[in-house]
Amino acid sequence: MKRLIGLSVTAFSLTLAGCGEESDQLPVDGRDFDGVEYSEPAPYTGKVIDGYLENARVWLDLDGDSQFTPGPLVIELDNGSEVTLASGEPTAVSGAGGRFVMDISELVLDPAVGPDLDPRDYSLHAVALPGKTLEETRNGNVPVASAYLMSAPPGVRNITPLTTLARYRGIVGLGSFLETPSGIAASLADLNLVRDYILARDERSHAYARALARFMASQIPAAYNDLLAAGDSDGTERFLSKEAAFLLGVSLVQNAGDVIAVVDAAAQGDFANVDVDALTLPEVDVELSDPVLLTSQKVYAEPANQDTLPASRSGLQISAELAFDYSEGGRLLSVSANGCLAPSMPELARLIGVNGYMADLQTQWLPSAALSDQSRLNFDEEGTDERLIFDWDNRRIYFETSTTCHVHRGISADSTELGGPPEVTYSWTRDSGDLVELVAEIRDGATRTLVPETENSSSVFPGYRISEQGSEVEAVTFSAGINRCDPQEDAAEANQVVNGVQAYQFSGYEPQPEGFTDPVLEFDRRGFSEDEPPYLRLLRYGFLDPIRLQLSRVTGDGSFEWAMNYPAADGPGFVAEQPNLIRDAYLKPYNAGGDCGREFEGVPNSAYARVEYSYQRLSEYLVGLLQ
Repeated sequence: MKRLIGLSVTAFSLTLAGCGEESDQLPVDGRDFDGVEYSEPAPYTGKVIDGYLENARVWLDLDGDSQFTPGPLVIELDNGSEVTLASGEPTAVSGAGGRFVMDISELVLDPAVGPDLDPRDYSLHAVALPGKTLEETRNGNVPVASAYLMSAPPGVRNITPLTTLARYRGIVGLGSFLETPSGIAASLADLNLVRDYILARDERSHAYARALARFMASQIPAAYNDLLAAGDSDGTERFLSKEAAFLLGVSLVQNAGDVIAVVDAAAQGDFANVDVDALTLPEVDVELSDPVLLTSQKVYAEPANQDTLPASRSGLQISAELAFDYSEGGRLLSVSANGCLAPSMPELARLIGVNGYMADLQTQWLPSAALSDQSRLNFDEEGTDERLIFDWDNRRIYFETSTTCHVHRGISADSTELGGPPEVTYSWTRDSGDLVELVAEIRDGATRTLVPETENSSSVFPGYRISEQGSEVEAVTFSAGINRCDPQEDAAEANQVVNGVQAYQFSGYEPQPEGFTDPVLEFDRRGFSEDEPPYLRLLRYGFLDPIRLQLSRVTGDGSFEWAMNYPAADGPGFVAEQPNLIRDAYLKPYNAGGDCGREFEGVPNSAYARVEYSYQRLSEYLVGLLQ
């Protein structure tokens, strides 16, 4: 067998074996060593530790998916050759003292095929089985109550909650704690995260590890826990996707500081006597499907070459940039704007309908844009100018502004800085889980109330009624469902085709402009089921907003429409499981709809505004918060 290549990590001290042999004794710090030539591979040994864990499933994660993979497993070598491991990933069950002995003989390859697979190039993983894995404690062996998944950086053969934390910090680009003495890193800077802290009698590390194990167990899906708790389970069952396991690791990194702070507060320097089971640890939901979420919008509503809107499409300059902030569960926490927002009660009602989980909306955040010239002026200054804050537990949404963008709507800023009393407070009531009403209380005393109108509505664009001080001012209602038509011959291969229409009644703002007649929602429904289609691509909708005409540069009769564009199927930005992600949208003067079946004319020559959407996977977004 070829010489095993040692892994150089400056943050960790290494214990070396004597020359000419590979030691079967694992160093306290868990690191492997740089061995020399030998003829037979020694078993790959290590320990599983929270306390020492007996009867935990351990495996060497050769394919990088964080779950045990049975054989036959095909591995592609760096030279392009493929080898098949009949037994799959090397695996073992830990014994007394958490020790495991893993057979790695299948990693020895024919020299004609390629070099041997070095186990130190791969991460060890371990899963604690509820009711089966035993933790060695001062009071004897205690069955683990809930499952949790641990891992270690490549080459580390102690598998603990701390090595799990160290590994994921490295994966997300944060380096080791010893190399980054700030924040949580500073609180652990004098700890060796990969050693056997029980053998080293390091009570502080042991307390941290037990608390982190409890936190990790709290995030394991109940169905996975039940699977591992079943009588015939041996820990080799596959349940988590690669993305789900990664999200659990990212959540550990995000919340480790809070967990450790709880331990520190309880210990007061005496870590040996901390009752970890009695601690109140953070409870954090994680969305393990790793959905794609809207993370930013750029709004172009500043005319470059004229003083009025609408303006030439190419002449629109950026006037606002919006950032959408989420929890680990994918729940919207806030929307912050450099420039001005344009809060929409119907859109807030849609979001409330899915409890703030943006990915559950078929179409995420229908477009809106502030047309005030103050938006660009505020955008040119650094900092956040407006913000929506979501308090889901208390059924409140707060709108804060430091601008004069909404004076024409009766909303004035309390201060030139955010953080004071909100300018608008939204609250809502439910009945059997359904939204009953959404109330907006403006700081000057005015009140607006939205009541859903669900008859014949789709989830993409539901009906509603809005009243002010008890008098109805605006309503969208549907007398029938969506009618479908076949694409016209010359439009069949177009990226966007209008092949579904739904007539609606837009009430309010009397007398209505003469040109605002027979409004219809236009959809692209190609490729989707006729009965309750899982997705609808909304292409166009019209509305009245004569209050905008109080802005001196806005021309027209008060009727507007939004036209939405989506990525082409299998093109850049297209997400097969979420095909309703808007690419961009244009706000333009209202025009009566054309024929059903036509190619959709989604890019106008002139517009009041253009909104560009940007998305990220939840995992990418969360990693970005850490860096």
